[in-house]
Amino acid sequence: MAKQMITVHDVETDTIVTREMTEQELSEHQSVIDQIEADKAKIAKAEADKAELLSKLGITADEARLLLN
Repeated sequence: MAKQMITVHDVETDTIVTREMTEQELSEHQSVIDQIEADKAKIAKAEADKAELLSKLGITADEARLLLN
């Protein structure tokens, strides 16, 4: 696997450093990626559940919006 790199820009000195991520940074990075994937799965499930319910009711999303307003 390619090494994960991070670029740090110090605006006070206008210094840009590209280096390997530390173990802690890698861990945090992976945690964020895992959370994003979990959120995507949760959203996809909610959308599928909504579509299934609308199908069971025999109405469209627009018709459901009209009923709820």
